[in-house]
Parts: sequence; C-alpha cells; structure tokens
Amino acid sequence: MTILGTGSATPVLTRNPTAHYLQIEQDGYLIDCGEGTQNQLLRYKLRPTRLKYIFITHLHGDHYFGLIGLLSTLNMHRRTDDLWVFGPKGLAEIITIQLKYSEGWLNFKIHFIETDTEKSYQLFENDYVTVTTIPLVHRVPCCGFLIREKTQKRKIIKNKLPLDLRIEDLRTLKNGGDIWDEDGNVKYKNSDFTTAASKSLSYAYCSDSLYHEPIVEIIKNVDLLYHEATFLHDLLPRATQTCHTTAKQAGQIAKLANVGKLMIGHFSSRYKELTPMLIEAQLEFSETILAEEGLCIDMKEI
Repeated sequence: MTILGTGSATPVLTRNPTAHYLQIEQDGYLIDCGEGTQNQLLRYKLRPTRLKYIFITHLHGDHYFGLIGLLSTLNMHRRTDDLWVFGPKGLAEIITIQLKYSEGWLNFKIHFIETDTEKSYQLFENDYVTVTTIPLVHRVPCCGFLIREKTQKRKIIKNKLPLDLRIEDLRTLKNGGDIWDEDGNVKYKNSDFTTAASKSLSYAYCSDSLYHEPIVEIIKNVDLLYHEATFLHDLLPRATQTCHTTAKQAGQIAKLANVGKLMIGHFSSRYKELTPMLIEAQLEFSETILAEEGLCIDMKEI
C-alpha cells in the first residue's frame, strides 16, 4: 500500500487530498481520488496502467475531484482494458456529464457499480480478495471499505516434488489433501510436500465520519485500520458539527475493534505539525501511525 494523500477539504502545500493505492498481485486498487492523485502516482513511481478498481467513499470533492483527470490521462495513454469504479449514487452521472461536454470519449469501458451506503454487504470479490462496505455517518452518503484477502493455499516445496506428480495432484496438495494410490493407501502425504499457507490479511478504510461505534463489529481484528482523524479532541464540537472524528476517537475505535495497527489521516489544514494528533491517538491505542504521503506499507510486515 502507498499513501498518496493525507489532507482534508482545504488544500495545503504539504498534503494532498485523500487517496490510497494498493497493489494486490498484478492489479492496482485506488481508494478515493482527490485532486492531484495522478501526479502522486507519478511521484511515487506507481503505474496507472495497472489500475483496475477504483473505490470512492463519498461525493465531497477532496475524495473524487481527481477522478476525471485520471480517467482522461488513462485515455490519452490509449488504455483499452476495462475499469471498475465503485461509488455512491450520482458518481456515474457526474463523470458521464463531464465526458459528454468535454467530448472526452473513452477508448475503454468503465463499469460503474453504485454503493449502498446504508448497510454493510459484500460489494465485490475476485480470485484474491473480497470487499465489504462499512456504513459511515457523514453529511452526504458515505461508506468505507473492508478489503479482506481470501484464504491462501498451502505452498508447494518444489525441490521435494516426485517426478511422476500430475497437475491434478499438485492442485490436491495445494488444497491441503493427500495423494492416494489405487489401493486406497496414502502415496504422498501433504505435510511432506507443502508448508502452511500465509496468513490472510485485511485492511479497513474508514473515511469521513462521526464517531460511530456500530462499525466496530465490521472491522473487528483487522490487521490495519485507516480511520480519519480530522481534528484534535479539543475541537470535538467542531468535529461533531462537520461530521468528523478526532484523533482520540479514532484511537478509541481501534481499541474497541482490537485491530492490529491504526493509521490516522485526513488532517485539517489548521494543523501544520501532526505530532499532537499522533500522541492523542496513541494515548488511546498505542499501535498508531500517521498516514504520511509516500509511506509504503508491506501488509505482510504488519
């Protein structure tokens, strides 16, 4: 995962609007796409051509104003592969109107999938992950996303494999089974030729929201939780008025959910120094880090 933007609505020179990029196998997953996201992809040497899935949490500009520019650039690079865009009602209409009046017809197909921000459900799955929605409480319809890796298969010890092993036998071993001979005896024992699968990883992304305890059951025990922390707790009235969370409250959610690690972001432009945000969250949940632009996280090392 690479963090592309950590700011909130008002721009500052040191922080771009929110965007996270995940590389899973050969595919790129983009979560939110604030203004300037395509520049950040270039800055951190990430290949936009690998983008396959884009998830937009809600229709406040700091979370999607970069999308039309990114789509236009992909088109100029002669992309032909399909792209899947998940977002709340209205996103498809907004993008379609922008393309219509700029005559920016695309060479590739976009599959728009509308999210239901009122409930938690499995939005998407492929061979590697499932994506579940996380209903959030904001001024406009908004949901986060829980990306959970599917159960991994056992790993083959290649230098131990018998020469007479068939492809279907390999599949059996990877799925945890033994190989039997025609007389019903174990010919090859799984434990002799495989090692245990890697732990399946999980990442929850909770963008703009009031403090909202009902999400705890959805995100319980995830390896990494990203949660917005727009304000320090001394501005709780302002956070409540604008439907945002404080750093302290983000730490409280992480503690209740028993997550492995918390990452906070979406910082108000009023804060030039972010150490107080980190300290406030860590007082509630010690395993907290700051979302910093360019930060690259190998989920296997969490």
